[in-house]
Amino acid sequence: MSTATSGVALETRAFQLLRTVFVIAPIAFGLDKFTNFLVDWTVYLAPWINDIVPGSAEQAMYAVGAIEIAAGFLVAVAPRIGAFVVAGWLLGIIVNLVTLGDFYDIALRDFGLFVAALALGLLASAHDQRDAGA
Repeated sequence: MSTATSGVALETRAFQLLRTVFVIAPIAFGLDKFTNFLVDWTVYLAPWINDIVPGSAEQAMYAVGAIEIAAGFLVAVAPRIGAFVVAGWLLGIIVNLVTLGDFYDIALRDFGLFVAALALGLLASAHDQRDAGA
């Protein structure tokens, strides 16, 4: 296998790994917004956001869950678009957590996920361009 071929193979593996994670994670976390099995998600909602969204914090988390599930499915069917949607969503979560004044460790973790989602978007774009040229 040539160096160029092995580079493409590694790029494809990286794309597949990131795509899998960004399909499963948003769907899993989105579903958990409806069950609170992992955590009570309302504690992560900054008061200023709770003040501007209609309904209760619990209802806001239901909406967040639905959006996360949809984002995961979007990554599954259109990763070049879905990855950037997830990146934007993660940026919103980071702003929420930082302005909450707590959970900086989670905000930092989500920043890493944000960068990984951007990398997925770039890899998906390269993957699409290679497929279009083939």
